[in-house]
Amino acid sequence: MSDTSGLITPALVDLHLAPADKSEALRSLAQRLVAEGRVTDLDGFLADVAAREAQAPTGMGDGIGIPHCRSPHVTRPSLAFGRSTRGVDFDAPDGRPADLVFMIAAPVGADDTHLRILAALAGRLMDPAFTGALREAESPAAVAALVNGEEAPAVAPVAAAAPEPDPAAAPEPTGGGLRLVAVTSCPTGIAHTYMAAKALELAAARAGVQIQVETQGSAGTTVLAPEVIAAADAVILAHDVEVRDRARFAGKPTVDVGVKAGVNRADDLIAQAAGLVAEAGSGASAAPVTAASAQPGEHWAQRLRKYLMTGVSYMIPFVAAGGLLIALAFAIGGYQIASAPSVLGHFDWTSSHSWAAMLFQTGKTSFGFLVPILSGYIAWGIADRAALAAGIAGGAVSVAVGAGFLGGIVSGLAAGFLVLWMIRWNVPRAIRGIMPVVVIPLLSVAAVGFLMFVLVGSPIASAMNGLTDWLNGLSGSNAILLGVLLGAMMAFDMGGPLNKVAYTFAAGALTTAGTTPDAGSLKVMAAVMAAGMTPPLGMALATVVRRRLFTPEERENGKAAWVLGASFITEGAIPFAAADPLRVIPASIVGSMTAGGLVMAFGSTLRAPHGGIWVLPLIGSPFLYLLAVAAGTVVTTAVVVLLKGMRKDAAPAAADSAVDGKALVGA
Repeated sequence: MSDTSGLITPALVDLHLAPADKSEALRSLAQRLVAEGRVTDLDGFLADVAAREAQAPTGMGDGIGIPHCRSPHVTRPSLAFGRSTRGVDFDAPDGRPADLVFMIAAPVGADDTHLRILAALAGRLMDPAFTGALREAESPAAVAALVNGEEAPAVAPVAAAAPEPDPAAAPEPTGGGLRLVAVTSCPTGIAHTYMAAKALELAAARAGVQIQVETQGSAGTTVLAPEVIAAADAVILAHDVEVRDRARFAGKPTVDVGVKAGVNRADDLIAQAAGLVAEAGSGASAAPVTAASAQPGEHWAQRLRKYLMTGVSYMIPFVAAGGLLIALAFAIGGYQIASAPSVLGHFDWTSSHSWAAMLFQTGKTSFGFLVPILSGYIAWGIADRAALAAGIAGGAVSVAVGAGFLGGIVSGLAAGFLVLWMIRWNVPRAIRGIMPVVVIPLLSVAAVGFLMFVLVGSPIASAMNGLTDWLNGLSGSNAILLGVLLGAMMAFDMGGPLNKVAYTFAAGALTTAGTTPDAGSLKVMAAVMAAGMTPPLGMALATVVRRRLFTPEERENGKAAWVLGASFITEGAIPFAAADPLRVIPASIVGSMTAGGLVMAFGSTLRAPHGGIWVLPLIGSPFLYLLAVAAGTVVTTAVVVLLKGMRKDAAPAAADSAVDGKALVGA
């Protein structure tokens, strides 16, 4: 019996999947999961699948598609399988439509045993004998038996000249006994992580190379032993999220790629690693990292944005906790609570004033970590753990000299790139072990401290004071224009670079708010959140007031968009924008500009960096804030309905939808 026992039943198999497009295929398979009680909410589950699809294509090549997600609407780890004669386009790297579609559904709270089941299946998808048997299976029961391990694959794949070698029975390494280690990881940690690991193991077996792979996935991680890393000649990192504890591999030749390259180009990666070792010659084990740390072909601006967003993502919990605690303190004890004495030794359990003071002082302390954490994790995103000390210390110096979050960005970037350069030093073997724990932290902290105290701290502090004064002095038309601009940026690419720039500006500006109840930065944060809520809410409303202008699929997406928009998840409008960008994006921009401008005009404030309507009690002038969001939503709806109604090939009426169930709308 395989580890995949119970993952699938015959009722979850469709051997005649014939959808019009990918979305219809996903819905068809999801409906089977609902019918079997494996999924409780069809629309909610499909929204989670769509969110995962938006992160990266799930077409693996060779006719395989693996849409998957972790969702609170899944009751147990499950697989729905579809086989399509004409194939379904999952944006595979080889351009081949998927004739085998595996919809993997994992509960958010799945235990390690269940997640290992999914990991085992992901690994088996790299076995041509397994996929070949699925292509030849004659009944749903046969497919279920194959997947659950109740029947061994007996059908050799037509396109395979010979079965794949078993990595466990691989020949002894040739070519000098090359030894490799690898790490694989992906955003959900379910499918690509384990498929890449299996592909690398098979490729290493074909090349006669030893390899050990650490899978940093949802099924747990078996960490590579230090002695295994020390003995390795080179490292392969196939990942779409940051590799944990990357400093372990400092000084090793490294191939650094995305996780899909590990799945689709495993043989090339093994060859690249061997090439790096060959270039280093006999001193390979002491060679510096020679492969680029960025993804191949990635523009420097994309890398910079990635580093900044890494820092922001780790800073946000401190912003949220600190901001909400300060807001609660003001609500309980009034704005004068900011001048209350320390509660240390003066706390009265029965006094609301003491509780308010405690909340305020805790929130203020949390706020004190914002810049050091931002700086530290920008550095971590560039050079991993070895850069944390310099990044956090640089952020603390930035606070000390008054350089704020702008100084934190500078110190984080400086620390990260300095340490990245240092870990590439070709050092004697005797001191390599103390490099990441002594030498690199010592030198990098000193260098970044000198940079911030002596060279750039004061100029950045002056710029930060200017920004704070400008934000606090915003009024009238200037404030409204800023809200309009930020609104346009939030809606232009809905989670893309411009959206993130606007959000990062607002979240970073929160660090300038201090304890001022009506600081300009609090108004900026409120405007950005309102503008981000508007696009999905506008699309949801449009699917209600003009149903005939939208396909059945879009009308279903509209139901999920209500919740996503209300929760400040702008990406809820992406399915609409992808289907009709020339109409949806302009409408969203106009609506978000309206919402952002009105929030600034009304003077609403917000200390929380996220939350949507769920943090409404903590919003300054909440009713005016809701009015601004409602106005932006109505404007978005009106513009998109107008633009869609103007096209010549608009869907005629809902009656046509009843005929074929699709009433497809042209772009």
